[in-house]
Amino acid sequence: MAPVAPATSRPCLAVVQYDGAQFVGWQRQRDGRTVQAEFEAVLERLMGRRTTAMGAGRTDTGVHALGQGVGFGASGRWGEDPDGLRRALNALLPRDVWVERVHPMQPGFNARQSALARRYRYVIGSDDAAHSPFRRPYEWALGRGLDQAALADAAAALVGEHDFRGLASAGQVKPHYRSRVALAEWAPRTDGAGVTFTIEADRFLHRMVRFLVGAMVDVALGRRPLSDLPRLLSATDNRAASPPAPPQGLYLVAVRYPPDLYAEA
Repeated sequence: MAPVAPATSRPCLAVVQYDGAQFVGWQRQRDGRTVQAEFEAVLERLMGRRTTAMGAGRTDTGVHALGQGVGFGASGRWGEDPDGLRRALNALLPRDVWVERVHPMQPGFNARQSALARRYRYVIGSDDAAHSPFRRPYEWALGRGLDQAALADAAAALVGEHDFRGLASAGQVKPHYRSRVALAEWAPRTDGAGVTFTIEADRFLHRMVRFLVGAMVDVALGRRPLSDLPRLLSATDNRAASPPAPPQGLYLVAVRYPPDLYAEA
């Protein structure tokens, strides 16, 4: 086994996009293809040693990313040439992973713990063409319209600080289950083919966005009343939750960090 990258390596942040369709998620696992394993394999080739890549968010099977934050240590000449490092990464990474930018960061940067906020987007197709093989892998092919006013009211109930145990996967053991939601809004798609949901918060529980979307879609379809949302936000388990929305409609859009952590700032 190659040695681990030394502590003297330069901390870097890569802004990474990936198509999650052929991955079992970001995080390295015993079985299945993961983005982390692919990224770390390329880092090892470039750095000449085993180098850990830490993601800001642990996206699940089938979930995509437009702005995943990936932290790692760059040694040797790569620590002084972020543009060259980005080109080298993209030359070696598989076609379904792409590095948009590489930023040199200040000492102490941690891709997960340093994040101030994460933003996700969920895409729903309301037309019949959503079932096209060119769209189905990248949105929820619901194929029917949704009550826009009901969606807006449901999203408004999420803003602020809440305990989201009732709208996330069961079995999570954490010091607390609260998140501060700064933004939660639905908007018509620019192509007129459905709606998108955007949410930004300081932290997310496992499958929280998918459970939220599943509940709000049920409200918009008249399957459950809007008054259920406050009850779900005070629940201590997810037994009353709607089924989570499918993974392929979900995108990690961006991760926000303190400006003073960027070395080039």
